[in-house]
Amino acid sequence: MLLTLRQIEKSFQTAEGPLNILRGVSLDLDAGNSLSLMGESGSGKSTLLHLLAGLDQPDSGEINLAGFELTRLNDRARAALRRGTVGLVFQQFNLIPSLNAGANLAFHAQLSGRHDAHWIQEIVAKLGLVDLLTRYPEQLSGGQQQRVAIGRTLAAKPLLVLADEPTGNLDEATGDAVLDLMLQMVKTTGAALIMATHSQRLASRLNGQLKLHAGQIVT
Repeated sequence: MLLTLRQIEKSFQTAEGPLNILRGVSLDLDAGNSLSLMGESGSGKSTLLHLLAGLDQPDSGEINLAGFELTRLNDRARAALRRGTVGLVFQQFNLIPSLNAGANLAFHAQLSGRHDAHWIQEIVAKLGLVDLLTRYPEQLSGGQQQRVAIGRTLAAKPLLVLADEPTGNLDEATGDAVLDLMLQMVKTTGAALIMATHSQRLASRLNGQLKLHAGQIVT
């Protein structure tokens, strides 16, 4: 089992008191599997992904990823886990302004020691980035930046990919190509994928579907 969650609780303080975001969320995900995360806005999808990435800590419960108990790791250890184990495709692109698209694409793979030139070439071709590699982020549209950010994540071949509406700024054909690449990586490397999406069409292509409502898993 690559990922195990047990009774995750998370709330945030507001002027009116604590706001419960996640309430007793538990799940298991094997390596080589994919899971869609669905639910209305405010249901807790993004919060759950941030907890899985080690960007935040739950109020209670346990998160075990690849043998590491995230709730017991300090900030430095969680950052190291993100560099080597977890790939993030969030709605903020976070491209490095001083690097062109090609260098941005290869950055995390080189940092984690997983640079594979042939795999990167395949990513570049499938995401339509061939003519954009020498451009800098400021010279790219929002959709183009998103494709580079997605390619950068996949280039490092992480064990777990966390994707928050990764196709939101892309046309349908490009969105399908992005999901094709993600599912290909899951199949060939034994990674796992959790993707938050509002698209039932895309969600149906993943191995399993999980729906959140008011911070709880519903069937």
